[in-house]
Amino acid sequence: MDLRLRTITREEHLKFIQSRPSASHMQVPSWADVKAEWRSESLGWFDGSGEMVGAGLVLYRQLPKLKRYLAYLPEGPVIDWFDRDLEQWLQPMLAHLKSQGAFSVKMGPPVVVRRWEASTIKEAIASADAKRLRDVEPDWYEPRAFEVADRLRKAGWLQGEDGGAGFGDVQPRYVFQVPLGGRSLDDVQRGFNQLWRRNIKKAEKSGVEVVQGGYEDLAVFHKLYVVTAERDHFTPRPLLYFQRMWQALTAEDPNRMRLYIAYHEGEPLAATTMLTVGEHVWYSYGASANHKREVKPSNAIQWRMIRDSYALGASVYDLRGISDTLDEDDHLFGLIQFKVGTGGQAAEYLGEWDFPLNKLLHKALDLYMSRR
Repeated sequence: MDLRLRTITREEHLKFIQSRPSASHMQVPSWADVKAEWRSESLGWFDGSGEMVGAGLVLYRQLPKLKRYLAYLPEGPVIDWFDRDLEQWLQPMLAHLKSQGAFSVKMGPPVVVRRWEASTIKEAIASADAKRLRDVEPDWYEPRAFEVADRLRKAGWLQGEDGGAGFGDVQPRYVFQVPLGGRSLDDVQRGFNQLWRRNIKKAEKSGVEVVQGGYEDLAVFHKLYVVTAERDHFTPRPLLYFQRMWQALTAEDPNRMRLYIAYHEGEPLAATTMLTVGEHVWYSYGASANHKREVKPSNAIQWRMIRDSYALGASVYDLRGISDTLDEDDHLFGLIQFKVGTGGQAAEYLGEWDFPLNKLLHKALDLYMSRR
């Protein structure tokens, strides 16, 4: 296949994304408006007949005082990753990005390597034999994913070391997903563990009401989010970021972003944002109050989002990042413990990969990031 690459319009980019069953929410054109501090560009790959067969959103972050850029394709590009001639896709991209002043390229192939069922993970935690998910025999794996990794290494790409939950400047390598395709909602709920089912019932009996909010309710979400940030020791994003996200994403598609708030006796106790692209739905940001946790607003809100995802025709509900730790003493263990209760699957992606176009500047960036 003879491939050509060129800059494409947002309209061309969106039309291509809409033709796919799903793509990452970070690979839609409107994500460029969310990341307003980055310069952006949409790229398209075309076959010999002129048909677009791939697309990618590139975000450019400028180095201070230099007209050189880190080119980042978060959870992309959207191409045929299993093509044996992967170089015909990536070489033109690297050449183009270099011509745009990029000194380094970072991308995240949307390729799942392994999956572990919730039951397998629970067993591993109970036996305490494995401290890491990667040490547990998977229930499913994709042989072609290992070939993709091999091709990338041979071509000079460097795999990121991060095995974390996607905090900071990297996307999560390990995520937790609830499959919805080909299942009934009753079947999905039967997959929940006893604690989850009990908590959902408790929320209902306590009178927790989950409502879908609008732009004006983002301030309610943000207050709870700041409380969560203080409790969990992370730096919260400003309200303006979520307002910009709402305006950018819903302008592209009214269902692209949703907001949910769980109320009890008129008081907001939990809030979440949800993102949708095609058949893939993500639980994006979550927030909760420090009090009245006994009425289980977080379980109630997740169950509402799963039901609404199902109604939208989603094939997967994605709870996003987990660490691969199975060590109960690890501070990130709670993430996997909470999400395993949904009865879904842990999935490992290929992770993020770097191509240093200028090795000196790439090394300097690495050093800077490690000291942050």
